[in-house]
Amino acid sequence: MSDDSSASSAEEVKETTEEEITDLSNRLRTDVRFHHVTDAFLIVSRSQASKIVNLALKGLMEQCVVGAKVLDLCKFGTTIIDSQAAKLYTKKVNGKNVERGVAFPVCVSVNDVICNHSPLASEEVEPLKAGDIVKLDLGCHIDGYISVAAHTLVVSDSPDSPPQVDDETGNVAVAAYNAMLVAAASIKAGTKNNEVTEVVNRVANAYGVNAISSVRMHQMKRFVIDGVKEVALKAPTPEEIEQGEEKVDECTFEQAEVYAVDVAMSTGEGKPRTGALRTTVFKRNVEANYRLKMKNSRYVLSEVDKKFPTLPFTLAHFDDERAARMGVTECVSHGLLTPYPVLHEQKDAKVAHFKCTVLLLPSGTVRVTGLEMPDYFKTEKVPDEETQKVLKELEELAAKKAAKKAAKKKKKKAT
Repeated sequence: MSDDSSASSAEEVKETTEEEITDLSNRLRTDVRFHHVTDAFLIVSRSQASKIVNLALKGLMEQCVVGAKVLDLCKFGTTIIDSQAAKLYTKKVNGKNVERGVAFPVCVSVNDVICNHSPLASEEVEPLKAGDIVKLDLGCHIDGYISVAAHTLVVSDSPDSPPQVDDETGNVAVAAYNAMLVAAASIKAGTKNNEVTEVVNRVANAYGVNAISSVRMHQMKRFVIDGVKEVALKAPTPEEIEQGEEKVDECTFEQAEVYAVDVAMSTGEGKPRTGALRTTVFKRNVEANYRLKMKNSRYVLSEVDKKFPTLPFTLAHFDDERAARMGVTECVSHGLLTPYPVLHEQKDAKVAHFKCTVLLLPSGTVRVTGLEMPDYFKTEKVPDEETQKVLKELEELAAKKAAKKAAKKKKKKAT
């Protein structure tokens, strides 16, 4: 779905109070292009971040060929985000530079690896091969307003021909993508998070796959990628709660909120586990403080506070990789950094991961990131009647928007 709708929706957000808040209803940002106080800064910032996210995903898809290295792909995606973001808002606002760039590190997770894989230069894994299932995950922000997305593809033997995809892979990919679409449509003002969880599980059951437990959809605010409100893909069992899995508190969605609609599904048990791959993605816990003892630990924390004070980062971004690897342990053990571990499924499981960003506008929920599912993902399985109805409505809405956009383009060309 196109991200153009987020920019055009700026006029939909009405005037409210002048209280400083961090969602779409903020009224106090000054757009350096418009030179006046306007909601357009918020909508345009997210629109621009969304365009960069989709551009990075498209570029990475083209680079996912036989022989490509995961490390090089992560660097390539990061370069796209940083270079494109650097072109925007180059003038200072109120005497300060507008922060912009990576909001979530580029991660490339292959086959049974579910998410969060962003390797270091010293730990490169084997290159991509034909038939590999690749999950791309990344985020961009403009002035702290975040857009994220994830996408799944299969590596082809040749760039000129589509990959060969087995039935299991087709089932899980279609299930994850459709669950993302239906979940996104279900996140609207007045509905509750457990209703979205039910929708996701209904889709998973129809396609005979499992949603990945512990994966969460999160509300996003300015410089906050994982807000308090969240949605579980499936409710934890009593056994999982005993093992440390947290139960998600019930919440109600409200207008002007922003969410990352994150769906990962598997042909396996749907129970993620850690493996041999090193955890390299972390986020500063801004509420924690501790006087670190090791020199390398103080180096890590100093760099984080300076360069990554609120949003997730990867150790690959540090100049001194060795010091970063040595120092991060003490920071994590004292709660200064929150790890995003590399999660695995069973070795023979097929995993698909799709993610998009949605805005809860007065006109309804608008999806601003995420690419169309590759058409080589096929399945003979049919979703339940309610899911079919929602998917058909979304398809008709997309067709209307495409026709309207084409007519507008034709009219503009004629004049």
